[in-house]
Amino acid sequence: MATSASTSAPLIEKHTIGYVPPEDRHGKVRDLFTLWFGGNIAPLPIVTGALGVQLFHLNLVWGIVAILVGHLVGGVLMALHSAQGPQMGIPQMIQSRAQFGSLGALLVVLIAGVMYIGFFASNIVLAGKSLHGVVDSVPVPVGIVIGALGLGIIGIIGYRFIHVLNRIGTWVLGIGIVIGFGYILTHIQTDDFLTRGSFNLSGWLATVSLAALWQIAFAPYVSDYSRYLPANVPVAATFWTTYLGSALGSSLSFVFGAVAVLATPVGMDTMDAVKLATGAIGPLMLVLFLLSVISHNALNLYGAVLSLITLVQTFAYRWIPTAKSRAVISIIVLLACCFAAVGASADFIGHFVDMVLVLLVVLVPWTAINLIDFYAIHKGQYDIGSIFQVDGGIYGRYNPQALLAYAIGIAVQIPFMNTPLYVGPVSAHINGADLSWVVGLLVTSPLYFWLATRDSAYRRRLTSGKLAGSL
Repeated sequence: MATSASTSAPLIEKHTIGYVPPEDRHGKVRDLFTLWFGGNIAPLPIVTGALGVQLFHLNLVWGIVAILVGHLVGGVLMALHSAQGPQMGIPQMIQSRAQFGSLGALLVVLIAGVMYIGFFASNIVLAGKSLHGVVDSVPVPVGIVIGALGLGIIGIIGYRFIHVLNRIGTWVLGIGIVIGFGYILTHIQTDDFLTRGSFNLSGWLATVSLAALWQIAFAPYVSDYSRYLPANVPVAATFWTTYLGSALGSSLSFVFGAVAVLATPVGMDTMDAVKLATGAIGPLMLVLFLLSVISHNALNLYGAVLSLITLVQTFAYRWIPTAKSRAVISIIVLLACCFAAVGASADFIGHFVDMVLVLLVVLVPWTAINLIDFYAIHKGQYDIGSIFQVDGGIYGRYNPQALLAYAIGIAVQIPFMNTPLYVGPVSAHINGADLSWVVGLLVTSPLYFWLATRDSAYRRRLTSGKLAGSL
């Protein structure tokens, strides 16, 4: 299998949102496994995974089952997006213009950008806390700035450097978390490690949803990290390396958080519980997690910057963004997030999780529309030139079918929602379990397919002979 078109790819990425031509394609498909495995061995998924036992009061066994089910289901959607990268050669968000139109895609691009800025800010808070945990003399605000500067450099250098670091991180963090599991399980400090909590359907469903939504949250930018692979990389290879890396890495981190919390007294902050539960190797674990935050969070900065560039380029269509443009925007985002994170409340991470749950309500229908359009309707064939035209070319400024399916996909989720802004009647009836994402996917997917295939203008575009590229 040929998976590398170039062995002399520059370290500093020169492309931004533009099409990556064949001569600039490089890398190996196995890099996707290390990227998503290493990137998910980090404090934020550990903190999130602990919620199954902390907030939803599951015991260890049912917590692990819920975590695995959620990641295995959500990971399918995430990996299907990843498989689009080598076929399209462009970032995920700008590809959305082919489904929604050049202006119709703006809302989704904006939402994705806001979400990844939120991820970025939350992770630099965790970086500051981790650094403070390793070196008490370093205040959390100083740690935030130090962590942000490190990952800022990684994000500015770009795609290739991110992959290199995660290849290293997969081995270091993978070994580290296995050692951490071994230490915790041989030094359990509680008598109710296996008996604390119990099965409850609402808590189990909520934990499944949390794990699945963790995977779906990557959907708006996962193909950004596969778009440099040669176009002849098999779709199945891209899918499976992404799926296995992300599902395995995320599941390990989620379970690690649950185990650490159950092995320590009730009521402890998750990262404090990790430090206590890992005892003598606790400082080493915190160092590894700090390095992980810095490396992984570069993805959030990179994705946020590409989203912002896409927003600007929609209106300044003659602008050709360069590596310098990406660096300048990265610095602006970095400074703004540092300022916000330093002044953040103590419950910043909790507020962030709440924000993500709200934003995912509007991202789930986008996922359904994007996947149905790519795999079932266009079958990977798109006119790349039209995607970059101010009027959307053959895709137009708006696609009414996509926008209608999108609006209905949001509306049908409302009764099933459980967010800080609103709790739907169905969710309230099942003790707060949020199943909105399931309903959103099940309704939006067939609805969009039906609307799109009934539209005569859409069918004419499919047979116009202007489309390029194929699966």
